[in-house]
Amino acid sequence: MTSSRPYLVRALYEWIVDNGMTPHLLVNAGYPGADVPERFVEEGRIVLNVAPQAVRALDLGNDAIRFNARFGGTPTDVYVPAGAVLAIYARENGQGMAFPEEEPPPEPPTPPEDEPQDKPRRPHLKLVD
Repeated sequence: MTSSRPYLVRALYEWIVDNGMTPHLLVNAGYPGADVPERFVEEGRIVLNVAPQAVRALDLGNDAIRFNARFGGTPTDVYVPAGAVLAIYARENGQGMAFPEEEPPPEPPTPPEDEPQDKPRRPHLKLVD
């Protein structure tokens, strides 16, 4: 089965926003693939305000969370793999959910450089009568 984390994040995000609160994400900034503003990372973690008025193009997908936001006045694209989300909570009262740290998926092996890569094949067409 797939991870329930992205489904829970989406549900809690909607619940927090519907109650007029400000949703924040606690993110493991060192998780492979995480692309967050490094200068705001503290002790390997970053808190991101994902309120509708604070972000643009928010995508709470099954594989990752993507959005654009201003950090220090600079527009920045943010990419957070689902496994990097450690918590989602309301800033005003702390209500939400924390998740256990998740091991990143193993990276696929890369072929040694001295081995030839698969050659592109020419199309093979056959005339049919």
